[in-house]
Amino acid sequence: MGFLDYLREAVARKVEGAPEPAVRTAGVESGTSVLGLAKHLTAVERFYFLGADVRSWSATMRPGARDTVESVVAAYREAVRQANEVIAGYDDLTASAPLTARKGSASTMRWLLVHMIEETGRHAGHMDILREQIDGATGR
Repeated sequence: MGFLDYLREAVARKVEGAPEPAVRTAGVESGTSVLGLAKHLTAVERFYFLGADVRSWSATMRPGARDTVESVVAAYREAVRQANEVIAGYDDLTASAPLTARKGSASTMRWLLVHMIEETGRHAGHMDILREQIDGATGR
């Protein structure tokens, strides 16, 4: 949990203080933006831990006109808080993780935590590069 929470905090800090409109502007040809990555990671937390349905993963990467740095960070922090409540209910990491909205075979909570470390770390790295391109901000 320490590694996951460290990465989650790094994600939130990469978004906080990022200037508009650059925070929502794609920094690479794929259309990826700092704000879009934070929105995507919010959807990932909700999908795996809270059972939210995600109809289009690519749509989770696009911030809407009403999304702000503050609203996206607040939504992300709330999703993390709720996910941590679910995680805290597990004292056996070999137990099945919550079923996702897609009702596939249940993985273990250990698998899910490792996956979330990988997913969050990968996107935090993307955010590092994009944020540095925006205003030179580096670090966690």
